[in-house]
Amino acid sequence: MWKRLKRFWYLKFFGAMNFIHSFKKDERGLSGIVVAILLILVAVLAIIMIWIFLGDWLEELWDNITGQAETIA
Repeated sequence: MWKRLKRFWYLKFFGAMNFIHSFKKDERGLSGIVVAILLILVAVLAIIMIWIFLGDWLEELWDNITGQAETIA
């Protein structure tokens, strides 16, 4: 009985190791993940660059809008 349980454990262990090994070697879905990560990175960098270059202008524009709202009210 114990030998069967030990053998079962070994089979499960080697099965899991085989799954991990085959998962590492499989490159079919890797390119999609890499593309998604790169697109997210580009979007974040674009938002940061827009904020850096246009931040002062947007702040000035917002102050003008809120100033006009105060004079109207």
